[in-house]
Amino acid sequence: MESNSPESPRALAPSWWIWLAAWPVTAVFVLSNAATPLYVLWQRDFGFSKGTMTVVFAFYIVGLLGSLLVSGVASDRLGRKAVLLPALVLAAIACLIFATAPNVIALMVARLLTGIAVGAAVSAGMAAVTDVAGPERKQLGALFASTAMVLGAGVGPLLSGVLSEIVPAPTVTVFLVEIALLATAFVTVLRMPLTRPTHRGTGSWIRIPGVPAANVRQLLLGIAVFAPGITATSFVLSLGPALLSGLLGTTSRIIAGAMAFAMFSTATAVQFAARSLPRPTIMLTSAAATASGMLTLIIAVQLQSSIALIASALLAGAGQGLGQLGGLSLLSQAIPTTRLAEANAAFNIGGYIPAGLLPVSVGYLSDSIGLPAGTTTFALTLLTLSAFTTLTIRRNPPTKAPV
Repeated sequence: MESNSPESPRALAPSWWIWLAAWPVTAVFVLSNAATPLYVLWQRDFGFSKGTMTVVFAFYIVGLLGSLLVSGVASDRLGRKAVLLPALVLAAIACLIFATAPNVIALMVARLLTGIAVGAAVSAGMAAVTDVAGPERKQLGALFASTAMVLGAGVGPLLSGVLSEIVPAPTVTVFLVEIALLATAFVTVLRMPLTRPTHRGTGSWIRIPGVPAANVRQLLLGIAVFAPGITATSFVLSLGPALLSGLLGTTSRIIAGAMAFAMFSTATAVQFAARSLPRPTIMLTSAAATASGMLTLIIAVQLQSSIALIASALLAGAGQGLGQLGGLSLLSQAIPTTRLAEANAAFNIGGYIPAGLLPVSVGYLSDSIGLPAGTTTFALTLLTLSAFTTLTIRRNPPTKAPV
């Protein structure tokens, strides 16, 4: 079937292919957070500070942002498969580096490669899910793409935490398992029912992703609600294990992984629960959940309450999940298919910049003034951003159609 879309299905694909198309996104995102419970082991072996720990995490953001400068445009011009297949190979290489890392530099390189692969997944991979779903099921495709991302992000740390506690070689086994998952994702991409694009576009291949001028408002609204939520979950991933250690006096990788899994499970569940709600309601609820999570985080560090910390993580997950669903569905509905992957890239750049900068800043601040004070400063900052998001959406509400 000929089409002007970047890479469209040969025919209306069966519904089960939408699930399968989402699998490569899930597989890559399993890797994205698989290192989270293992930081305490590497910190013990390599002897780095909390600030350095957040820098290791931030190398992932650097790789992701760099990838998004290329992957969205390349996907719209060359096709989803041409971007996804190399990304899956890079993810497998990152696994090998993690499994054999002799020092913190190797961890940074592995996180950088992971970020590059994730950048391809959130642009080409998520657009591929929408393409396979087709115009008739565009909203279903956006839902599956979004939940695939948060599901993988939650499974990764849980799998890592459990395997690192019950099997030998705690910093090796999980990455060997992940290589096997990536291999199945590679086969899935090869067989994905998509044709090559006929529209190649014009202009530079490496550029800051954007959207048509008529859609800038939708992009900014999407970023405004997505950024605070993903920044909150990034904090939990980077410094959550250290907070758990301080509040519970435990370095259990299973507990750290379970908290991250619960956070992203919440992000997944709320998206399915809210899929029939009006889009403004979803986006405002996202901002409210993130704000509530930050208030609960302040309570957790002030009262030394592990229960409040877990509640904060769950609220952060709800904030990210709803913000992601609202933003992605807004873009998939408004952006032309020939620019959808680039729009996804722009959306994620807007979210991941604060998600990288704020936790790193808090990590180094915590080395100077202590983790409780640094965490409180972070929570107040994000609380302010969430309030700004609420005001922005109320003044400039998106379409009221359900997602």
